[in-house]
Amino acid sequence: MNFAQFLLILQARKKIVLLTLLVTVTATLVVSLLLPKTYEATSSLVMNYKGVDPLTGMALPGQLLPGYMATQIDIISSKNVALRVVDQLKLAESPAVVAQFNESTGGQGTVRDWLADLLLKKIDIVPAKESSVLNVTFKASDPQFAAAVANAFTDEYQKINVQLKVEPMKKATSYFDAQLKVLRDKLEASQAKLSKYQQEHGIVSVDNRLDVESMRLNDLSAQLVAAQSQAMEANSRQAVARGSGNASPDVTASPVVQNLRVNLSQQESKLAELGQRLGRNHPQYQSAAAEVARLRAGLNEQTALVTSSVSNNASVFAQREAALRTALADQKTKVLQLNRQRDEMNVLNKDVESAQRAFDNAAQRSSQTRIEGGSDQSDVSVLNPAVAPIEPAGPRVVLNTVLSLLLGTMLGIGIAMLSEMFDRRVRSEADLADVVHIPVLATIDWNPPRHRRFGLPRLHAPRQLRLN
Repeated sequence: MNFAQFLLILQARKKIVLLTLLVTVTATLVVSLLLPKTYEATSSLVMNYKGVDPLTGMALPGQLLPGYMATQIDIISSKNVALRVVDQLKLAESPAVVAQFNESTGGQGTVRDWLADLLLKKIDIVPAKESSVLNVTFKASDPQFAAAVANAFTDEYQKINVQLKVEPMKKATSYFDAQLKVLRDKLEASQAKLSKYQQEHGIVSVDNRLDVESMRLNDLSAQLVAAQSQAMEANSRQAVARGSGNASPDVTASPVVQNLRVNLSQQESKLAELGQRLGRNHPQYQSAAAEVARLRAGLNEQTALVTSSVSNNASVFAQREAALRTALADQKTKVLQLNRQRDEMNVLNKDVESAQRAFDNAAQRSSQTRIEGGSDQSDVSVLNPAVAPIEPAGPRVVLNTVLSLLLGTMLGIGIAMLSEMFDRRVRSEADLADVVHIPVLATIDWNPPRHRRFGLPRLHAPRQLRLN
């Protein structure tokens, strides 16, 4: 079938098409006028989404906002909210509603559940695009009732939203209270352990005491180095004094020894002169010899004293070195002990600081959750409350009529095509060729007269002959 054949069929069956269209439009118009009017009331809500976890206080990622909006839609359209609306409007207390419930369900179930299900069937929640606004729409035959139910849904949703927010906060507050007790005990135990350690070791300020003892250790170390140098020098002088005797530098540098040596040299010269002039038994010679002996004995005594002094200095320096070495070892032990005490004190202080920090954080979060748990402020605000509509939302007579025109046209064409299938006729050259399977040689355009004379038809010759 080509398009020309389709147009010929529609032209031949135009009465069926027009009749079907007329019946469809008339039926739609009558039904639209007879149907009860339906009113829609819409209330708009704004979601002030914060996205804060009640336990950690951390902000949740913004990717959860679509899921949050879907969750709020599920909450509004939940059975719990619908039951609250039934209770708020006292719908279950109406005798007419109870009678209708008994007639519809035969008394099975409860009136509240039946009404909640009816309300949920007529409620429509639509989120606005690219925003945090929800539109709650309710349909009813009474405009006042539609507005009341829409506002009741938003009101009860706000209440249950506060409840859903407060209950986790109360649970979090209880959790933080229990944790605060544990953290407080841990902090007190850490502080008691630190105090006990300070009392046992008599510690007031480890750092100051360690600085003093470290300075003393450095001083002793410097003294030990100096004593070691002096002892080495004294040992060297002692060795030289023992090896060289009177030629020792210490002996030579002694003023007393030098004076005695000068006097001895003079007396020896005098004694030698007297020995040339006088005999050995002469009193002057004997007196000079006695003086020389006395000076030599004094020189030997002073030399021995200087040598003994050098030995004594070496012994003293050795003893002082040993004493400083012992004192340095004791001081080093004391400093190491103070370092160990300081390390232990640092560990105890860190335990106290960590326990204090954990307790402060928990106390802060506990205070915050306690404040939020006691708040009755909702994260949802009513942007536009529902008002009773003036114009009905349905039935839409004009829209239904336009749709019935389209539907009636399509239905009429369908019936016409179906009728053509059951009563097929030749309506063109192509139809004739398809039926007899013979090519069409010529076509005669016939235009019969539309009037009769003397009761007999009048024949005319063909007006046109077209050869194919």
